[in-house]
Amino acid sequence: MNKNVGTLDRIIRVAIAGILLYQGLGVYRGSTIGIGLAIISIIPFATALLGNCPLYKLLGISTCKANPQLRSK
Repeated sequence: MNKNVGTLDRIIRVAIAGILLYQGLGVYRGSTIGIGLAIISIIPFATALLGNCPLYKLLGISTCKANPQLRSK
């Protein structure tokens, strides 16, 4: 599995995941919206952790400097 998510992109994704998780477990605690936000926060966190975004691969995008051949598409 090639990495297509760069360092800055990963940091932003972890921050977004944290905000969604805080909103889900703190602000909207116990509601359907809260549970949904907490579950959705898994997506940006997992893509940051793995360094691979399936949507980026589908669109031919890469923010990772280690994989420049995907960047040129």
